[in-house]
Amino acid sequence: MEVDIFIPCFIDQVYPETGFNMVKILEKLGVQVYYNTNQTCCGQMAFNSGFWDEARELGVKFLRDFSSERMVVAPSASCVGYVRNYYNELFYNSPWHLEYKKLKGKIFEVTDFIVNVLGVKDIGSHVDAVVTYHDSCAAMREYQLKNEPRILLDHIKGLKLIEMENTDECCGFGGTFSVKHEPISTAMAQQKVHHAIDTGAEYIVSTDSSCLMHQQGYIDKHQLPIKTIHIIDLLAKGLD
Repeated sequence: MEVDIFIPCFIDQVYPETGFNMVKILEKLGVQVYYNTNQTCCGQMAFNSGFWDEARELGVKFLRDFSSERMVVAPSASCVGYVRNYYNELFYNSPWHLEYKKLKGKIFEVTDFIVNVLGVKDIGSHVDAVVTYHDSCAAMREYQLKNEPRILLDHIKGLKLIEMENTDECCGFGGTFSVKHEPISTAMAQQKVHHAIDTGAEYIVSTDSSCLMHQQGYIDKHQLPIKTIHIIDLLAKGLD
């Protein structure tokens, strides 16, 4: 199978190793990976901030960059959820609406792709650790993703998954929400991180690096005994 990979802004600029690890895992599973070096942002931040003209311009570029017949795979439920759900508003009754419809049916968050497209539950990873899982708002409410990451975690040898209290509550990042409403955002991160610590876990795991960055910032500031890790990085860690 051949796929194009989409590397979102947070991965590209802050956590590039997550992108490399996604390629490592996909290639281990027999997938041939293509990377269009012209790709940029999907436009989610501009859209959420009310700059729809700029978001539409980025969206057109995104549609052009991923115009092949190959499926598109990305390590972010947030970005893929945005493309699937909100490009419809941007391109409704426009020349690009058909191209959006084609893309919607072939773009996947990576754990969804592994479990439901490739039909793989165990990639052969082994990690001796206790983890807890954070359901990002975008993953649950926009992408409808919940079981697939847990299926992959359950099949990592040596790993123990303990669910935290209120795992589906927001961590407080919310994109520009964390900038515009810093006190509320910080309080939400505090609650999320302490729920995770209460499980005794070593890691908070999620599909969205933006949520993890927000929580890690709180952890580092208060020197707390837990770390965050993207699920792809955890899976790849167990392959070394």
